[in-house]
Amino acid sequence: MSDTPARLLKLLSLLQTPREWPGGELAERLDVSPRTIRRDIDRLRDLGYPVEASRGSVGGYRLVAGAAMPPLLLDDEEAVAIAVGLRAGAGHAIEGVDEASVRALAKLEQVLPSRLRHRVSALQNATVPLTRGDGSTIDPRTLTTLASAATGRERLRFAYRSGDGTRTKRQVEPYRLVSTGQRWYLVAYDLGREDWRTFRVDRVGEPYATGARFTPRPLPVEGAGSGDTGSGDAATFLARSMRRMQPELRLDVWFGAPAEFVTARLPAHLGAPEPDGEGGCRLRASCADSLEWVALRLALVDCEFSVAGPPQLVAYLEDLGARLTRAAAGAGTEPRQEAGPEQG
Repeated sequence: MSDTPARLLKLLSLLQTPREWPGGELAERLDVSPRTIRRDIDRLRDLGYPVEASRGSVGGYRLVAGAAMPPLLLDDEEAVAIAVGLRAGAGHAIEGVDEASVRALAKLEQVLPSRLRHRVSALQNATVPLTRGDGSTIDPRTLTTLASAATGRERLRFAYRSGDGTRTKRQVEPYRLVSTGQRWYLVAYDLGREDWRTFRVDRVGEPYATGARFTPRPLPVEGAGSGDTGSGDAATFLARSMRRMQPELRLDVWFGAPAEFVTARLPAHLGAPEPDGEGGCRLRASCADSLEWVALRLALVDCEFSVAGPPQLVAYLEDLGARLTRAAAGAGTEPRQEAGPEQG
């Protein structure tokens, strides 16, 4: 193989298989001399690929972990598998990997050949995920369109449905995507409203990049108007917007379980409770979530707990508890169907 770039790509593809390759076998595979293989290995090292050589009568080469992540070569099956996995992670607000999934998926889909993009879509369309039901699911193509436009500084058009069902057309300059662990939000400058807005991504429809480039505007800082030229943070901006839309709840909750147990079962944005020294713990936090959602999350911790505040949460839990008690007291009065879905 006389074409050096093509030979290097082929050599890199072989080395990314998790095994040690004898120099003679690599030379035979590529139809070159062992000396050429040694030179090509040096070229890969110069490009940042950590190739380790073993000494002995049968010297070998293998790719090892380095200080940085070099580019990977993927065959068709590997690319499809990774894209499907990233779509599954990006389509649900999975705390900790959500934003990284979208960034990686946007990069991968940008270079996927059309035949592979079709296979990824076909496989995903034939698969139905079993979700927890406490968050929203989103078409990953919507997320990657928004992420690519924000990264490429390209204006977007999309249809938007507000909370009361009103449908509008929007043209925006996308700034950042932000995940709360429950939902995705787009922070963007709305050209029609001439102001900054946050959009729930599960309410965005038919997004497409217009091709018009823009220079990013600085986000308003805390306490400043939209015309301020300060520099803000998208997550902070979203939190402020959510506080304006939803009254802030100042939680004061005691749990009858160790802090480690409770922390593992609470959403990260609520913070970590402090041990009370008697085997329990207390959570003092502020959030802009709904009463219904907070009550559900506290109950799902699956241990004894008591709420000292806020008063509206205490009242809601009392009402919910009464309804659940009535529901349990009525158990058995209606015929129940014990049979579940058929198992194949």
